Amino acid sequence: MAPKLDWLDVEDIGYALAEKFPDQDPFAVNFLELREMVEDLEGFEPDPGRVVNEKILEAVQQAWYEERDELDDA
Repeated sequence: MAPKLDWLDVEDIGYALAEKFPDQDPFAVNFLELREMVEDLEGFEPDPGRVVNEKILEAVQQAWYEERDELDDA
């Protein structure tokens, strides 16, 4: 069972995206696609009172990029 993820779990979301989409360039994904990709992650259950915004999506995108680089270096 995957741990529960929420929009504020930016690093965990970045890691999950890097594992699920290792060949995808995070910066080539628009925010609408990114939001859908995150919402489709196993264990993703957003807080119903939290609204995702551009700042959160930018943080997720950056975390995904950093995690992808770390996995490439491993």
